[in-house]
Order: sequence, then structure tokens, then C-alpha cells
Amino acid sequence: MGLISGIVMGMMFGIGLMAGWKHMMEYRNKKRLAKAIDVRSLSSLNRDDLKKICGETFPCWISFPVYEQVKWLNKQLSKLWPFIADAAEAIIRESVEPLLEDYRPPGISSLKFSELSLGNVAPKIEGIRVQSLKEGQITMDIDLRWGGDPSIILAVGAAVVASIPIQLKDLQVFTVVRAIFQLADEIPCISAVVVALLAEPKPRIDYTLKAVGGSLTAIPGLSDMINDTVTSIVTDMLQWPHRIVVPIGGIPVDTSDLELKPVGKLTVTVVKASGLKNMELIGKSDPYVVLHIRPLFKVRTKVIDNNLNPVWNEKFELIAEDKETQSLIFEVYDEDIGDDKKLGTVKLPLIDLQPEVSKELELRLLPQLDMLKIKDKKDRGILTIQVFYHEFNKEEQLAAHEEEKRMLEAKKKLKEQGVVGSTMDAVDSAASAVGSGIGAGANIVGSGLGAVGSGLSRAGQFMGRTITRQSGLPRGSVSNIQITEENGAAKLHSM
Repeated sequence: MGLISGIVMGMMFGIGLMAGWKHMMEYRNKKRLAKAIDVRSLSSLNRDDLKKICGETFPCWISFPVYEQVKWLNKQLSKLWPFIADAAEAIIRESVEPLLEDYRPPGISSLKFSELSLGNVAPKIEGIRVQSLKEGQITMDIDLRWGGDPSIILAVGAAVVASIPIQLKDLQVFTVVRAIFQLADEIPCISAVVVALLAEPKPRIDYTLKAVGGSLTAIPGLSDMINDTVTSIVTDMLQWPHRIVVPIGGIPVDTSDLELKPVGKLTVTVVKASGLKNMELIGKSDPYVVLHIRPLFKVRTKVIDNNLNPVWNEKFELIAEDKETQSLIFEVYDEDIGDDKKLGTVKLPLIDLQPEVSKELELRLLPQLDMLKIKDKKDRGILTIQVFYHEFNKEEQLAAHEEEKRMLEAKKKLKEQGVVGSTMDAVDSAASAVGSGIGAGANIVGSGLGAVGSGLSRAGQFMGRTITRQSGLPRGSVSNIQITEENGAAKLHSM
């Protein structure tokens, strides 16, 4: 009897235990499901939503990380830095020195590295975000910080003084680097890398300049010239959408799809300006307008003498390469002996323009594009323009890409012949128009040379000198160019 009752009691206890276990598991599953739903709802909230819910009690430990932390990569980068630095120094000398020559300001005759070492401190990667994954490509944004100990000395030459060694000290770089990897089937599995600096957040490159064994005052405005050169190179060559394409692995590879290509053409008419600021003690300013999308392709209007309400009505054609991020820059100057004074500037984002629609706009001029550093915020006048944006088809895109190369080569020839001081000098519409046919620009540069005028020279640059140069351009009707001084201003004559 006791055995039977024990078996029955044991079975009842086991059944009760199993029923209790099942009930507990169902309860836990319901709680987990409810918590998962809550977590999913919570994860869809952003920082502002949480602040509305929590109010003043918003926990300070809650963060919304955008970039993945890569401490392991920084460790490896520190170990490999001596080898990476050696390779980078060779690449910088090969690729950056020609850029220094192209972008050097007119007041400097030569700009080269006399010493270049990236030091022993490796950059630090704050984080990496995979921006997109598509067939054959990976796009990453890399948050980079570098406060290294490089030794960089520039040999700066000018016509009036011997070469001065200028040292860049306390160099610090804060930027986000966009890297696009083109994948391949063979080792090293990457055929090419595209590198660019994102425009937002704006790249910060901080440094101080010190003359080695001399003084920065030997060349007036030298610091500003070097700063402008660095800014122009970063903006025009490294900042997205501009990029550097580097083939990898030593295998010939087609990188044409990775290169930046023209997407459209801007036809801009600089109509007039009104209410310009007078920069002269006697008389009125002599204004002209310089406009560009890229600093290497600047164009300019003629000079209107002694007028604060000038009318130009001059038409220009400029090539755009990325409508989403690029802007059309206008700079109004007062022509003067020596350095021309800036009267005002304004930026027109291309994203604001509708394709195939002509617009007339009145743009309010500013003292500088970066108004945070400007104390004088007074009105600088109004610039009136007409603008028309045309999107390229594939055939026009390829033709415009070749046209940019031809125009750049033509400007380099003008610089080599001494007609312009720098590849970045602005030329007037007769010498630089893209032309109604995309492929005609290089010839227009040659045939319009006689009309370049004061846009190709400055009175201070040629003061008291007469210079004769051979033209040597394709269709130039001008075989010789003579620059002389007349009434205190440089004049360009055909012979």
C-alpha cells in the first residue's frame, strides 16, 4: 500500500513540476517578447525623441555612435607607420610638388619641398562607417585625426629675394576621409582606391609658419599666399567630389569609372553690379568680376573704370562636375597697381539650379564667404547675373572631360611663356570660353590671345619692363606678345 501511494504521489509531483515549468517558460517568453517589442520601439527613437520622453532626466551615458570604433586598427597602424610614412613621403613628393607649382600665387616664383618627413607619430582613426556596399565596390568614411611630429620645409622663391626656407610647424589635421575600394578577383583583392576629404564636416588643417634663418616679412603677404595655396589645393583637388585615384597591385586596371567626370555646363552672364564699396581715396573703384567653380578654371570680366554701378553683360561657360556639392563663386575686385582689393564675394550652390531653366538672380555680396571671422559686416552691394544649367549626355560628358584637360594645358603654356604668373590666374572670356562646341576651347584660347588684356597681367608685375614672348599656340593669329607700361598700367600688344 505504501509503495502504491508513493508511486502515485511521485507521479502527481512530477506532473505538477512539469506543469509549473511549462507555465514559467510561457511567462518568460511573453516577457521576452514584450521586452523585444519595447527595445525595438526604443531603438527607432533618435536623440531628440528620447529627450522629449526623459526631459531633464535624459541619461548622459546614452550615445548614438555613428562610426565603428577600431582600436585594433590603430594598434596595427602604429606598428606599420614607419613603412607607411616612407611610402607616403615618396607619393607626396611625386604628386603634391606639381600641384604646388600649379597653384602657387603670382607673387611666388617657385614653391618646392626642401625637406619632407612625416615623423614617428601615426594618425589616429576615431572610427569607420561603411557608407555603401555595391557590386565591386565598398565605400567607407574614416574619421581621421593627426597631431604628428612631421618635418616639412618649403623652399619659397620670389623675384626680389633668394629662396627662403619656410617650416610648417605644429601641424594638426582633423577630417573625414572617404575611401572607395574597387574589388578584384586576384590578390590583393583590391584593384584601386579612391581617396577624398568630405566637405562636411569641413576639413581642418592647422599649422604655423616659421622662416628658417630668416623672416617671413622678406616677402610681403607670404603667410597669406601659402595659406591660400594650401586651401586651394585641398578644396580643388582633395575635397569631395574631387578625389585621388590610386591603382593597387601593379596590374593595369581601368579606373575611368572612378574618376570625376563633368556632369553639366553653366552658361553665366555677369550683367551688372550696384552699390559697390569704394576702395579709392581719389575717384571711384575700377571693378571687375572673377568667377569659378574650380580655382584652376577661373575666368574674369573686363574692368569698368571709375564706377560703383558697373555694367558688364559678359557671358561665360563653366563646367560642373558634381551638382550636389559644388558652388559657383563670384569675387568682385577693384583693379589697382600692385594687389587688387576685394570688394565682395558670393557663393551660388549649384544644387539650387534647375536644369534647362534660365534664371536672373540678384546676389548680395559679402566681405568673405566665412562671415564668422569678419567684423565689418556692412553691405557690399548687389551682383546681378543670368544663369542657365545644361546637363550633359554621355557624349557631351566625354567631350567636356577632354576639353578641361586641353584648357588646363593651354593655361600651363601661357604660364611657361610668362604671359600669366600662375596656372590659377583668371583670364577673360575671349581667352577661356568653353565655346558653343565643347571641343573648341583650346583653339579659342589661342585665337583670342590678343584680347586677354589686363586679365593676364598686373601693373606691379611688369612695372618698368618690356617683355617679348613667342606665342606658340595652335591657332594664334598673334606670333609675338609685347607687354609695356603705359600711364602706369601694363598693356598687352600684338606684333
